[in-house]
Amino acid sequence: MTKRDIIIIPDQVLREVCEPITSVDDDVRALADDMLETMYDAPGIGLAASQIGVLKRVFVLDVAQEDAPKEPMVFINPEIVWKSDELSVYQEGCLSIPEFYEEVERPASVKVQFLNREGAEQEIEADGLLSTCIQHELDHLNGTLFIDYLSKLKRDRVMKKFAKQAKQFGKV
Repeated sequence: MTKRDIIIIPDQVLREVCEPITSVDDDVRALADDMLETMYDAPGIGLAASQIGVLKRVFVLDVAQEDAPKEPMVFINPEIVWKSDELSVYQEGCLSIPEFYEEVERPASVKVQFLNREGAEQEIEADGLLSTCIQHELDHLNGTLFIDYLSKLKRDRVMKKFAKQAKQFGKV
């Protein structure tokens, strides 16, 4: 397993739509393992492949409580097949937008189909933090960031701050 660098806004790779994975092989499993190591090291509870510069439809999650055993999950080619009408609000953050948190409203529950680390078809219903995390990470695979759900004023303020930092550190 290798810890990877996490891409920070305003890097445009975060706006790219990821390609489906055609077969779950050792390379995909190694990518998932690297993503989990990177996520745990950050530390975070979710990471999409695009956040490490790999434009493939895969993300990893672990929403277990800090004092509980790890519960890593790998979602390959995930697709939300149902969303509740009921909404919930969570304060979201993102490893690609460090130290910025804001409340985001999303469907409270979702049903998602995906392939697991072994390539087996899976379907789960999720609510609470898991539902929010799945939606947040799936957005990454579609080039959407949680700040896209904020007012234009807030979003522009965040983008301006990170663009200034990137310029200051020679990343633009």
